[in-house]
Amino acid sequence: MTERRRASRDSAYTAVVERCADTGFYVGYVPGLPGAHSQAETLEELNANLREVISLILEDGPPPMTGEFVGTQVVVVA
Repeated sequence: MTERRRASRDSAYTAVVERCADTGFYVGYVPGLPGAHSQAETLEELNANLREVISLILEDGPPPMTGEFVGTQVVVVA
């Protein structure tokens, strides 16, 4: 494994997590990392699922990120 791949595997990724109103499942995805999404009944299971998905995506080396997570905003509608 190259240094570049090892560094990428040890990196932290920010996931957006929502709870589905219909199923009650947690749904998460990593912005800018195509294919990095999953769902689960618990947050712990979701985290494990996302780690597995990200690891599979990184097997062939880090893909180009399609965007950069910046943060969240509160939008007030009057």
